[in-house]
Amino acid sequence: MKPIKPIRTEKDYLAALAEIELLLDAETGTAKHDRLEVLSLLVEAYEEQAHRIPVEDIDPIDVIKFWAEQNNMSRKDLEPYLGSGSKVSDVLNGKKPLSAMMIRKLVGAGIPAELLIKPISIEKAA
Repeated sequence: MKPIKPIRTEKDYLAALAEIELLLDAETGTAKHDRLEVLSLLVEAYEEQAHRIPVEDIDPIDVIKFWAEQNNMSRKDLEPYLGSGSKVSDVLNGKKPLSAMMIRKLVGAGIPAELLIKPISIEKAA
C-alpha cells in the first residue's frame, strides 16, 4: 500500500474516494479498516474546505425559504417573523429588505444571524 498523503487537489480527492470504495468491506481492527478510517477523515476535511460556500455568498432570502421549507411552513406561517402577508411576499420576492426586527425574530427562531445579515463593502455603501 502506498502511504497516505493529504488531499490537495480534485484528482487526489477522486483517488481517495476510489480507494475508500475498495476498502468499504474491510474488517474492523485490520490495517485496511484503519486506512479506510483515515482516508474517510481526509475526504471529509477536504469536502468541508473545498466545497464550503462562503457566508457572504449565501442569500438571506434563500436561507429563509430553506428554513421555511425544512419546517413545512407556508407564507402565512412566516407572518409572525416578517409581518403581514404583503410584507412576507415583498421580502421573499426581494422587493423589501429584512428589517432589524425581522432579523431578531428569525434569529430567535433559530436561524443564525450571520446567514441573515449580508456584509456591505464600504465602496458599495458610498
